[in-house]
Amino acid sequence: MPRPTTSKLARRLLPALLLATVLANTPQAAFAAPTGTATSSASSAPYPSPTVPYASDDPNEELWNPKSNIVPGAQRGKFGANVLGPQNVPLELENPSLLAPPTTDHGTVQNAKWPFDLSHNRLQTGGWARQQNVNDMPIAKGLAGVDMRLEKGVIREMHWHTTAEWAYVLKGTAQISVVNTDGQNYLANVPKGSLWYFPPGLPHSIQATGDDDEGVEFLLVFDSGTFNEDSTFLLTDWLAHVPKEVIAKNFHMSQAAFNRIPSQELYIFPGPVPSDNQQAPQSPYGTTPEPFTFDFTNVEPTQYAGGTVKIADSRNFKVAQTIAAAEVTIEPGAMRELHWHPSEDEWTYFIEGNARITLYAASGNARTFDYQGGDIAYVPSSYGHYIENTGNTTLHFLEILKTDVFNDISLNQWLALTPPELVKAHLQLSDETISHLSKTKPVIVAPQ
Repeated sequence: MPRPTTSKLARRLLPALLLATVLANTPQAAFAAPTGTATSSASSAPYPSPTVPYASDDPNEELWNPKSNIVPGAQRGKFGANVLGPQNVPLELENPSLLAPPTTDHGTVQNAKWPFDLSHNRLQTGGWARQQNVNDMPIAKGLAGVDMRLEKGVIREMHWHTTAEWAYVLKGTAQISVVNTDGQNYLANVPKGSLWYFPPGLPHSIQATGDDDEGVEFLLVFDSGTFNEDSTFLLTDWLAHVPKEVIAKNFHMSQAAFNRIPSQELYIFPGPVPSDNQQAPQSPYGTTPEPFTFDFTNVEPTQYAGGTVKIADSRNFKVAQTIAAAEVTIEPGAMRELHWHPSEDEWTYFIEGNARITLYAASGNARTFDYQGGDIAYVPSSYGHYIENTGNTTLHFLEILKTDVFNDISLNQWLALTPPELVKAHLQLSDETISHLSKTKPVIVAPQ
């Protein structure tokens, strides 16, 4: 008996019949645009169906501040619980984003906050110095800082180091001196809010003048995260470790002329207050072609909607070839816009006010930190971030980069200068929203 055969026509029609059955039983709503999205646009292409859930609208404001009269808990909305064990309440009040972080924080980012108050302080006669380097904050590989205080007349002894030194005077006036490799010298007084810069290897000194009865305090920044203030090359330390016969031969003088040189380093020590008209010795080679100081105080700041910015880099401070800086003020509720620095690490010092920063480190890693006056923030190159004023007074800080020219990439400007169809495909923004993007950098965003 012959085997029955299947019709070729039936085999061809079967897939089409199955597809028609599925479509007939599928609700039309399944093909509608996602709820809450616009369906009209300059382009006829509809929004794509989402491949991942939309970002949460959960509120993520700071839950308290350093002046709050509460015992904080590790709770945000439905997440977390109160703390049952011991609490360091003053520390927790200063760091709400660590105890009760925003729900947008995720993954792992190294600690990016260091208060100088936690640094070991080296006390000397007439002054002190405390530092932050990679040992204190391992994320800070590119830059390090020192906070130094000298009473009037007190000297930070003549020295040099393998890194460049950039300085900002916090209070008082410092007198600096330096000699370059061509035998040219330079001497100047540097008042509050102004800068100096010494390239690597150039010998220099720092002394507090009598302009302020309290002397001077200044911030030093070095272009290496491994810099150690205790490992500089000091004049007294060097000569204490050279045979006296060699010293006498070098200067072509009697050995007795050097009978009173110190047996060890002086580092910071009292000295006579320099006169107001102090002059450097006249060099046969003249003075340096460029000044090693910069009158940052009198630079006119650029005004933005929510604050001000002024910049010192190699374009206006010629000798500063490895460190550039912005001095920024931000009004309450305003923020330094979302941005990143393409290849430059950022070392930020907060002079006054309260701030928070979220560092985005790629691969879903993000963490938020809070800052007060005297704190240091560190942002590695290419990390996306913002700086928000979370207090009710003006936020004032220094944004310092390891580079010769200050630069950044603005998220707002990037989106505005990218074809709208691409932006819409990524973020599903409406045409109206895209039309409000800024083709110039906002830099500082006003309160909403």
